[in-house]
Amino acid sequence: MVQKIKPGLGELLRLVSEKVEQGAEAHYRLMGLRYRARYTPILRAIQAGADSVTAITACAHLTQGAISQTVNAMEVDGLIRRVPLADGRKSRLELTPHGHHMVETLTRHWATTFAVIEELEMEIGHPLRRVLEDTASALARLDFSERLGRMKARQD
Repeated sequence: MVQKIKPGLGELLRLVSEKVEQGAEAHYRLMGLRYRARYTPILRAIQAGADSVTAITACAHLTQGAISQTVNAMEVDGLIRRVPLADGRKSRLELTPHGHHMVETLTRHWATTFAVIEELEMEIGHPLRRVLEDTASALARLDFSERLGRMKARQD
């Protein structure tokens, strides 16, 4: 019989992320929506006034590459469109009528989602979002590769 190994940080983060997204997507289906959980940070950023991939990157906690990929998928799904700016080199992102309707439908769901997260944090006795925010900040100051290199140097 194979013995279970202690999970690493990446495994646990993916596991929790997958469980949250699966639960959210189950509710999108129950709501009768064709919608992906990964669209939420983009729509919330647009709702907050962001109108470009650069602006979304500045206010969301995702990489520019992830945002660009998601924006492309959202365009295909008819939630947003690119409107060329006068200089022709850049474009502004805006919600389509379908996107506006989706945001109206989801706004209450998002509030409920945050209430569930608060309840989960109370249940586990840890401010999970705060811990993850602090971890992200620490890794922004000194990335994981540098931390690994320093630890290996101390072990030599």
